[in-house]
Amino acid sequence: MNQTKKCQWALKTKLEEAYHDAEWGVPVYGDRKLFEALSLELCQSGLSWHTILNKREGYRAAFNQFDLKSVAAFDDAKIEELLLDAGIVRHRAKIAAIINNAQCILNVQKEFGSFSDYIWQFTDHKTIVGHWQSKEEVPASTELSALISKELKKKGFKFLGPTTVYAFMQSVGLLNDHTTDCFRFNACQ
Repeated sequence: MNQTKKCQWALKTKLEEAYHDAEWGVPVYGDRKLFEALSLELCQSGLSWHTILNKREGYRAAFNQFDLKSVAAFDDAKIEELLLDAGIVRHRAKIAAIINNAQCILNVQKEFGSFSDYIWQFTDHKTIVGHWQSKEEVPASTELSALISKELKKKGFKFLGPTTVYAFMQSVGLLNDHTTDCFRFNACQ
C-alpha cells in the first residue's frame, strides 16, 4: 500500500489532516484571510490547533467572516456578547486583541495600501523554504518572527509574540515548513 507522506503534526486528526492538505503553507494575500489566520493563531496560544480548527466556523460567524471594518467597530457590549458564545474560545483578552488587531490592520492599510503588502515585505514577497527533514528540526520561532512580532507591537498589535507570529507565517505561506518528504513540500514553494 502506497501511503502519501505528510507532516507528522497533521496525522493527529482528520480535521488537522484536511487543513494541512489544502491550506497550511499555501501563500495568502487577501487582507481578510490574513486577518482570519492571524486571529486564529493568537486564539490558539496555550491551546491545541485542533481546538481552534474545531471552532473556526464559530469564529467566522462571531467575527462577521473577519470583515475588518465590522470587527474594528466592535464595542464593549459586543465583547460581553462574544464571551457568551460557545462557538469560540471565550477569553476576554484574546477577543479584545482580535478587535484591536482589526483596527491596527486598517491603519496599516492606510500606510501601506494593504496588510498583505506590509506583511509580505518581511520575506521580500517570497516564501521562505525550510528544507526540514523532520518535525523536530522545525523551530518554534526565529529571529525573523521575533522582528515581525516587534514591528507589529510597535504598530499596536496585541497577543502576537514570536511563536504566534511564526505559526502565522507557516499558516499563510510566508514560510514553507512542510518537511521535505511531505507531498505538499513542492506544492507550497
